[in-house]
Amino acid sequence: MPLLKFHLYKGRSPEEIGLLLDAAHEAMVLSFGVPTGDRYQVVSEYEPSHMQALDTGLGIPRTADFVLLEVVTRPRGRDAKVAFYQTLCSALESKCGVISSDVMVSFTENGDEDWSFGHGRAQFLTGELRDVSTYI
Repeated sequence: MPLLKFHLYKGRSPEEIGLLLDAAHEAMVLSFGVPTGDRYQVVSEYEPSHMQALDTGLGIPRTADFVLLEVVTRPRGRDAKVAFYQTLCSALESKCGVISSDVMVSFTENGDEDWSFGHGRAQFLTGELRDVSTYI
């Protein structure tokens, strides 16, 4: 928790995708203090004709290295989110060569009742995740 959903153009090698996932997880740990073992990531790849990522009129150029990241999480503070954007872009550029104009992030927030990690239980509600502050 959080759940990171990566949307990428097809063409990256498994090693390149691994570096992307590692860099994003590192940014999540640094920005939000999530435990290093708290890692949920999924990658979807698209033909260029199946994903459009324009610049919303901001003059932001996009390349084939474009990364759209959806973050599904419990509520996070404004400052922490801004720090995450910056930390993520720095990590992706230094570890993967992805420039910041090719990184787009969107957060979707939900609550404790919206997560089940298995066994048909809501572990945030049942108390199975005892130190819940660690996951905020």
